[in-house]
Amino acid sequence: MDNSYASHGFGGMGFGPGGGRGFGGRPGMNPTAGLWEAMEHLRSAFDQRPSTPRMARGDVRAAVLALLAEQPMHGYQIIQEIEERSGGSWKPSAGSVYPTLQLLADEGLIEAAEQGGRKTYSLTEAGRAVADEAGTPPWESSGARAGSASFGALPKAGVDLAGAAAQVARTGTPEQVQQAIEVLDEARRKLYAILAD
Repeated sequence: MDNSYASHGFGGMGFGPGGGRGFGGRPGMNPTAGLWEAMEHLRSAFDQRPSTPRMARGDVRAAVLALLAEQPMHGYQIIQEIEERSGGSWKPSAGSVYPTLQLLADEGLIEAAEQGGRKTYSLTEAGRAVADEAGTPPWESSGARAGSASFGALPKAGVDLAGAAAQVARTGTPEQVQQAIEVLDEARRKLYAILAD
């Protein structure tokens, strides 16, 4: 099998606009070992994603009102629902949700009742009027959707792609490896084109 792609990188595909280490790894390294090293580098790069963005107190307030407009909930349930509906891109802390619930209760917008040993919150008539006037829930904002797409599906797609490339390197013929190089080069160009738009 022609190992020429080992010293030039896997199709010259680096990890940044300037190239960098290709999928071939270090010169003289077994190409398959180089691919696995590149996969680990790719996986760790995705793991270094920014932390969950902090939302403003107004966003927490709007989210709580939107959820309670659907049904009564306890505090932990509100936190879980926000995380789920934002695709995991926003998980407010208990330190932001519970003070917001207390503030809404002080304003007469929500009321609490004991259910199963937990305080369950529901909207008052005044709270329902405020919730009805509110716009789009914060988790449906473009920022939350972008966060969900960036930090959910994209890393998985990247790691899956690297896994497929490693499989071709392990079991493919030289012709199949060359085809894979061309596919990856084209994918890299298209990804940078997305950023350039």
